[in-house]
Amino acid sequence: LPVAFHDRWASGQLLSRGTTDLMLLRMFLAFPLTFLLVNGVTIVVGVVIMLLQDWTLGLVVLGPAVPVMVTCVIFEKRYAKVARLAQDQVGDLTTVVEESVLGIRIIKGFGRHRSQARAFRELSGTLRGTELRKARLLATIWGVIVTLPEVAIGAALVVGVVQVADGGLSAGTLVAFLSTALALRWPVESIGFLLAMSQEAATATERYFEVMDEEVEGAAPVAGASPAGGGDRGLRFHGVTFRYPDAPPGSPPVLDEVDLHIRPGESMALVGATGSGKTTLTALIPRLYELTSGRITLDGVDITTLSRQALRAKVAVAFEEPTLFSAPVGDNVLMGADGAAGAADLERALSVAQADFVYALPQGTDTQVGEQGLSLSGGQRQRLALARAVVGQPEFLVLDDPLSALDVHTEAAVEAALRHVLADTTALIVAHRPSTVLLADRVALLSGGRIAAVGTHHELLRTNAEYAHLMSGEQSGEEEGAR
Repeated sequence: LPVAFHDRWASGQLLSRGTTDLMLLRMFLAFPLTFLLVNGVTIVVGVVIMLLQDWTLGLVVLGPAVPVMVTCVIFEKRYAKVARLAQDQVGDLTTVVEESVLGIRIIKGFGRHRSQARAFRELSGTLRGTELRKARLLATIWGVIVTLPEVAIGAALVVGVVQVADGGLSAGTLVAFLSTALALRWPVESIGFLLAMSQEAATATERYFEVMDEEVEGAAPVAGASPAGGGDRGLRFHGVTFRYPDAPPGSPPVLDEVDLHIRPGESMALVGATGSGKTTLTALIPRLYELTSGRITLDGVDITTLSRQALRAKVAVAFEEPTLFSAPVGDNVLMGADGAAGAADLERALSVAQADFVYALPQGTDTQVGEQGLSLSGGQRQRLALARAVVGQPEFLVLDDPLSALDVHTEAAVEAALRHVLADTTALIVAHRPSTVLLADRVALLSGGRIAAVGTHHELLRTNAEYAHLMSGEQSGEEEGAR
C-alpha cells in the first residue's frame, strides 16, 4: 500500500485489524461456523420428523418460529452496528497503547503519565460501555430464543395430552414427538450466541477488507524502458508538480513545476526554508508518493516505467529520522542491499558512516538493536541509517539531512569518508548546514515549491540573498506550512 495510505491510517487501527479481527474470524471458522451448519441441519431434519409424526403438534411447535426469525433479523442489524463500534474502539485503544509505549521517554520526560493513563481509562470505559450494550442485546435475543420454544413445547404437550385422552393420538407417538422436540432445544438455543459470533466475524471481515481492498501501488513493467540521450542521463525532474492526496481542494501544490538536472556522478545539495518541500521532493524519487504531474527520469528512463523493486534497487535513501528494527546491527545495515552483500560490504559501509562504535557493542554487529533503536543515541542511529544507504553501492543516493544529529568532529569524519562514495554516485542531499552543503558539487535552492536558483555554494552566496540568509544561521521570521 502507498505511503499516502499509511499517512491516513492510525497504526493502532491497522494492528487491531491484523490481530483482533483476524482472531475473531479464525475463531468463527473453527467453532461457530461448524455448529451453525450442524445445528441448522439438525433443526431442519427434526422439524421434518415432527411434522411426519403429527402435523398438528408440529404446527404448534413451529408457531413461535415467525416471531423468533423477526427478532433475529432485528437483532442482527443492531448487534452488527454495536460490534463494529466496539472493534473500532479497540483500534483506538490500541493506538493509545502503542503511542504510549513508543513515546515512553517523552511521557516520562514531561510527566504526562497521568494524562496518558486518563486517556486510556476514558477509551477503555467507552469500550466497556459498548461491550455491555452487546451483552444486553445478546441477553435479549437469547431470552426470546429460549422462552418461545419452551412455551411452544408446553403448548404441544397440552394439545397432545388432550388428543391422547380423546383417542386421536397414541401415547407412544406423543412421547416420541416430545423427545424429538426436546432434542432440538440445544440447537435452537445456541442460535443466539452463534448469530452474535457470526456478526462479530462479519464486521471483523469487513474491517479487514477495508484495508485489503485499498488500491495498491501499481507495478509498472520494465519492458520497453530505454535510456534517452546523454543529455538526460543522471537524475532529472521534468516539470514536477505534487499535491498530497489528502490536501484540501484548491490548495496550492507543495511542489510546482520543478525542473532540475543532476548530472551523472554529480552530487547536488537541496537547500530551502523549513517546510519548503525538500523532504517531499526526495520522497518522490523512490516513488514513496506518486507525482501529480510531470516526470522524473533516471539516466533518461521514466521512473514510472520501472517496477518499484527495480527502482528501489537503483536508489538508496537515508532519512533525517532513522528507523531501526528489532534485529542485529548487521541485519539493520544490510537491509539496504540485496542478498549479495556480505561482511566486506558491511565493514565498508560502517567505515563510511563512521559507525565503528558497533564493534564495541557486546556482540559487535550481531548485537540486537532494541525496538526503534532507542538503546542507541540519535547520532548512532543516524550513522547506521547512512551505512544502510551506502552498503549496496547504489547508482543514485538520496540523503535527507543525514548528519543533523552528529557532533562537529564526527560530522567532519563522516563527510570526509562520504566524499569518496559521492565521487562515484549521483546524489541529492537535503542540507541545512554549510558543512553539509560543501559535500555537493552544486546547490539547488527550493523556495515556494519551485527551484529558485542553482549554482555552486559560493556563487549562490554572492548572488542570492535568500540563500545567503539561510546559510547565515539566522532564524527566518516566516516559514511556509507545506509538508
